[in-house]
Amino acid sequence: MKKLFWWTFAVAVVLIVGAFLLGRFAFPNILADLPAPELAEGERGALGIDKNINESTIDQYLNRSDAVYRDLRMLKDPGNYEKIGGDSYLSGFVDGFEVVPYPYIVNVTGLPEAVGETYRGRTLFTTDGTNYTTNYKESLDILEALFPKDKVIFLMCGGGGYSGMMKNMLVKLGWDESKIYDVGGYWFYEGENDVKVKRELDGGKVVYDFYKVPYHEIDFNKLTEK
Repeated sequence: MKKLFWWTFAVAVVLIVGAFLLGRFAFPNILADLPAPELAEGERGALGIDKNINESTIDQYLNRSDAVYRDLRMLKDPGNYEKIGGDSYLSGFVDGFEVVPYPYIVNVTGLPEAVGETYRGRTLFTTDGTNYTTNYKESLDILEALFPKDKVIFLMCGGGGYSGMMKNMLVKLGWDESKIYDVGGYWFYEGENDVKVKRELDGGKVVYDFYKVPYHEIDFNKLTEK
């Protein structure tokens, strides 16, 4: 009887260890440990970009079941981002990220002078640079649906500005800072999960395949103004 017990115990241990190791190799992204958010040095840190999880390493942290991935660019931003080496169009994105335009969330402040003004239409919130006011009865509910508090949140944009602003806003409104990562800018991404939206036709004409973009629409006409 004792021998049977120990044989059963040994088999159970082998199965548990085997399942754990299989999970490690079969689902490395889901099981990957996350370093605590830590600001990069210099100008990138000033934008809020993370030192450890950024454009160079984000591929290691994709497809996690405990996380959401948000790209904060507009499909076509009125700002002249070409002036700072970027692209006003959403020319591509990292596979797994869903697009939620930051300028629709809150009015944008603090852009580089060369960029000029971005979108100035309706927004869920208004900020004076410090405090945030809801413009619609549903504003906070929409924000929590797009950026769930019970998930790890990875933020990305073109150059890193919008994602840093979004992180600051979420933290100010009560989100857990330790669960939010500013991954930086798509313009600097050279990984293996690049989904190209911009392409050039024969003859040199440039087109943008926006149908590829997982896009979150905010229909302000259906919201209740405060």
